[in-house]
Amino acid sequence: MEIIDNSTAENNEESPGKTSRPKWGVVLVWLFVLGLLAVLGIGLVRSQRGSIKVGDRVPDLVLTTFEGDEIDFADLHGQIIVVNFWASWCKPCEQEAVELEQAYQLYKDQGVVFLGVDYVDTETEARGYLAKFGVTYPNGPDLGTRISQAFRTLGVPETYIIGPDGRLAAVKIGPYLSLDEIVNQIETVMAEQK
Repeated sequence: MEIIDNSTAENNEESPGKTSRPKWGVVLVWLFVLGLLAVLGIGLVRSQRGSIKVGDRVPDLVLTTFEGDEIDFADLHGQIIVVNFWASWCKPCEQEAVELEQAYQLYKDQGVVFLGVDYVDTETEARGYLAKFGVTYPNGPDLGTRISQAFRTLGVPETYIIGPDGRLAAVKIGPYLSLDEIVNQIETVMAEQK
């Protein structure tokens, strides 16, 4: 008795005249799309790599305050600048608001400039927040998020202390837990600049 293998015959009967070849055009299109996505993903990761690092030069930026004044970071070279990113909807920001104002009162006559940058907020809510916590140092909205993008912030609250040389001297991610913590960070920067 002879056994015949019909598997190839059956396959040929189901698709006569067709051979199973990959469709190279489709494969190439998918490879191109995946390659393009990989390049875009790598670029996005590089651009959002996180906060600028201590020692990096801080770009010259302009903060327009809620009162309409323009504060140019370039004009502040030679002074220590404390830049605090906050928002009225941010509960952890409330934990440090009073202490930041107290630190401002301690250092405002010692060459230390405090600037508040309101992140993704409404002006009405932001002004209410400033009034609630008695914040008097200059604050303004981050129009178009250009300032937070320059610092590559990850969220709020975040505070960046810039030395007189225009380089980032200290970073605090999250809220300060006490006035002493703020004072210690400013004093450390002041000591390093001597």
